[in-house]
Amino acid sequence: MKKILIIEDHPDMRENIAEILELASYRVYKAENGKKGIELAQQHRPDLIICDIMMPVMDGYAVLHILHQSPECSQIPVIFLTAKSERSDIRKGMEEGADDYVTKPFDDMELLRAVESRLNRADRMQKSFDRSFQGVQDFFQEASKWVPLDLGSVEKRIKKFSKKECIYRSGACPVFLYYLVKGKVKEIKTHEYGKELITNVYKPGDFFGYTALFNDSNYEESTETIEETELIQILKSDVAVLLNQNVTVMHQFIKMLANHVKEKEAMLVNQAYSSVRKRTAKALYQLFQRFNTQDEERFSMQLSREDLAQMVGTATESLIRTLSDFKAEGLIGLKGSWIQIIKPEQLNQIKG
Repeated sequence: MKKILIIEDHPDMRENIAEILELASYRVYKAENGKKGIELAQQHRPDLIICDIMMPVMDGYAVLHILHQSPECSQIPVIFLTAKSERSDIRKGMEEGADDYVTKPFDDMELLRAVESRLNRADRMQKSFDRSFQGVQDFFQEASKWVPLDLGSVEKRIKKFSKKECIYRSGACPVFLYYLVKGKVKEIKTHEYGKELITNVYKPGDFFGYTALFNDSNYEESTETIEETELIQILKSDVAVLLNQNVTVMHQFIKMLANHVKEKEAMLVNQAYSSVRKRTAKALYQLFQRFNTQDEERFSMQLSREDLAQMVGTATESLIRTLSDFKAEGLIGLKGSWIQIIKPEQLNQIKG
């Protein structure tokens, strides 16, 4: 049974709304002012809040602001009740993050339609969107129902890049968030002495380029394609809409972006504290984990020795010697630029 919290200072109005909702089989909680409403929201975690705007003690805008600061309540959809029909009042409520509004007086069906619509939308947005191309399409389509987002056809936003083509350079101002549809992209960090280190290799389903966007700073790394690649470019202004217009959309969007962060941190720690042998083994194991989407026991991928050396943070000659050792130990196979991972778990367990 869905739970709905009513925050309304007028007793007759509060009881009338409660009766309508209870007859429609909702569990109802009632608060006579904003302060009490906040307490009940934190206690019962309702699926939806119906809140009057003009109230003593704490008005609806203050209630909404406090709810959005609470991790437990920030994603609960809110419908504002207002006796005013002025556009400024409605606009302010929506800008503050309200999900819908109902103008008094209203009939039973108008209220129920608004409630059902918001609950259905919340259910759809709360589901997990995977980072497949279809999952990203579904997310943008659903997000556009909550925020003023017009991405049009996602397929039409795909841009093709050639092998070894630069996507953006360190020091450039970010314009897009990138989503990788096809191919591979390496992220390169250049140190003060000119040494280049690959800090990430992105695969289809990954977003990248968002750190500079979020920090409103220039790129600290460069990115370059490893093979022929297809990307979706999402404008900085559209990213701002996804992050700032609705809390529920923001949480889902960040969840989609954040999956790759821990892997990047683990790679950097591995580069800092491990031997070349262990760093190479870990890099190969991480590539196996990220790119072996078909769960093959023996997985092969094409990667130049120079790129792998930059991932490991060592000279190409040292990497080649280490790969030869791994081949002699039966851990990998080598053929031209192709590397076959034969015993991934043993690679992952290498010490030193």
